Amino acid sequence: MKDKYDHIILGSGASGLMLVYRMCSDPHFSDRSILIIDKDDKNTHDRTWCFWQEGNGEWDDILTHSWDTIQFVGDRFVSDIPMGDHRYKMIRSADFYSFVKSRLSGLVTFLKADIRSWSDTGTGARVETSAGTFHASTIFSSIMSPAMTPKDGSFAYLHQHFTGWFVRTKVPEFDPALATFMDFSISQKNNTRFMYVLPLSDHEALVEYTLFSENLLPYGEYEEGIRDYLKVRGITEYDIIESEQGDIPMTCYTFWKHNSPHIMYIGSAGGWTKAATGYTFINIARYTDELVKFLRTHHDLSAFRFHGRHWYFDLIFLDVLHRNNALGKQIFTSIFKNNSIGTVLRFLDEKSTWAEDLAVLMNTSPKGSFITSAVKNLPLMIKSYLGK
Repeated sequence: MKDKYDHIILGSGASGLMLVYRMCSDPHFSDRSILIIDKDDKNTHDRTWCFWQEGNGEWDDILTHSWDTIQFVGDRFVSDIPMGDHRYKMIRSADFYSFVKSRLSGLVTFLKADIRSWSDTGTGARVETSAGTFHASTIFSSIMSPAMTPKDGSFAYLHQHFTGWFVRTKVPEFDPALATFMDFSISQKNNTRFMYVLPLSDHEALVEYTLFSENLLPYGEYEEGIRDYLKVRGITEYDIIESEQGDIPMTCYTFWKHNSPHIMYIGSAGGWTKAATGYTFINIARYTDELVKFLRTHHDLSAFRFHGRHWYFDLIFLDVLHRNNALGKQIFTSIFKNNSIGTVLRFLDEKSTWAEDLAVLMNTSPKGSFITSAVKNLPLMIKSYLGK
């Protein structure tokens, strides 16, 4: 095995594999040598990714399920909401891994090894692994360095953390045409807590207990939350087929500042997670597409940035929830109750117009908390936009 490549990818999760998939689909990279390093084989259902999309999409062939209608249960507001031109889609990770790897066969080199460190050498990049040292013109890392965690408190930092059970019931209990997007009927316990139910059939569903909060819970509390929720719904006879856990960073911290000319952070490590919702998969699809276009003509990775007005909206939202974590139920209820679903989804996808942005912001409460956070974070917004 050689020790010098054009590109090295650290981590073979969604962002690493999708970036390589895009490179290998572009003739510009046909003569490039690419090495992917990961400590795991990545061939199991270790993740479930969900996203909404207008019309058909490039990943439709590997969807586990999709829904035309979502349910929102909020503060004295319950609604089954047809999604119009959008669909809510689910992909299981093993299906994604298999699909992408089958199209990379012979084009890239995979190495199973522990990744110990990586650095910019000035003329390229180097990575130290349990299998040796490797060099490349560029390294793309989906692994977050400890030095990247914001320590000064200038950026609000919450977690979207959850435990989910894939359950199979003895009798029909679910409507496979209706996805429960957010159910805030559970006790909030001074946090933002909701249930998330994605039926795959009338007997089977993914049921998740989810929080947007600063601190994680003992594992048993998530399980208790799922068990209690099912019991309230009258579901007592079921088998747990699979379970999953997750902890997704929710922050507007400027991760891109840690990029160098020859090293770029991607995925959650690069700030590609939508800060206000924790959704990552569709952002990865968008950013990898933009990144490959960038790489055709640019050589300094630190010049790749994305920073629109929606980043500031996310900054305000997270600050409000950080200062008063119990407001989530009220905030999301006002968003879904007072706006069309198309406007909400475009706003969260950062595809909304200025008029739609204004409508969502005017219809979101509590207004006082948002005004306070907007004023408080204005200097940080200016500083970040100036690249400081």
